[in-house]
Amino acid sequence: MKSIRALGRRTAGLFLALSLVSVATGCGGGSSDAADGGPRKVRFGYIADYSGSVALAVAQKQGLWKKSGVTPELKVFTNGPLQVQALGSGSLDFGYLGPGALWLPASGRASIVSVNMLGLADRVIARPGSGIEKPADLKGKKVAVAEGTSGDMILDLALSEAGLKPDDVTKVAMDASTVVTAFSSGKVDAAATWYPLIDTMRKNVPGLKEISRTEDYYPKLTFPNVFVTQPKLASGNSELVKKVTGVLKQAGDWIAAHPEESESVAADFLKLPAGQLKGSTRYVKLLPSAELTKLSKDGTVDGWFDELAAMFGRMGKLPKPGKAEDYYLGDLYAEAGKADRS
Repeated sequence: MKSIRALGRRTAGLFLALSLVSVATGCGGGSSDAADGGPRKVRFGYIADYSGSVALAVAQKQGLWKKSGVTPELKVFTNGPLQVQALGSGSLDFGYLGPGALWLPASGRASIVSVNMLGLADRVIARPGSGIEKPADLKGKKVAVAEGTSGDMILDLALSEAGLKPDDVTKVAMDASTVVTAFSSGKVDAAATWYPLIDTMRKNVPGLKEISRTEDYYPKLTFPNVFVTQPKLASGNSELVKKVTGVLKQAGDWIAAHPEESESVAADFLKLPAGQLKGSTRYVKLLPSAELTKLSKDGTVDGWFDELAAMFGRMGKLPKPGKAEDYYLGDLYAEAGKADRS
């Protein structure tokens, strides 16, 4: 299979590229068969929002892990790059990345086992009275953005669409929560961020304008969020990776069939008040596994990742991007879960 073969070309020396961090996971070993023949344990990272947790929440609630003979040890992270560092150090087996971190697989630091869903939540927004009505009007304005996120990506797209360069605006880098505060208080003219944060900002700034939206660039450019694994685990224990990917496929199919209910399942998993994640599915495109398998086989998904890699190259994050066929395990995805469903 081409994706598994390609791993051999990219594995050597990969982990020298990372600054390793120690992540407490409650499990000292890697993924392997239990000594007594029991369930195989995997250490799985996630982010505590809807997209970053819902598949794991559904897999847990539906008993999908037990059916597959896999026991997950779940660890919450605040972002994707920390998970990739943990994969590189061997203290994590699988993780979740939002679109802003997809330059990491493209640089060979992780292997993508599955697309989770496509994000549609990102926007460049402007304050009323700022004089900003379209992307070209951003020139000379202060724009708040959390660098390295999908907000950074939508800003790059908006500027490129208008023929502007990054230094044509005053980019004010800050974390995502501070973007909300800075925009709401009028310290910046515009912001590149996402829903549901924009819902909060709209309450504080009635009449804010959406200048650029994720959907403006779809389907030529997509913002997938994904599940990843260690390249050496994908090449050395592909059967275990298939088992885990099969669980994710089943969970994804349930989510696609029950979108509103999935919001409640995720909220319960995250111990949030009932209804707090209501409406989350308005800002994602859910892909059943049959559709994603078809899009993987015909090269569409590879095209998504290659287009994003080109964008990361423009942004200076990825000087020498790999091809998607080297880090998206589409053939493994297509095969995963067949035995469990038969």
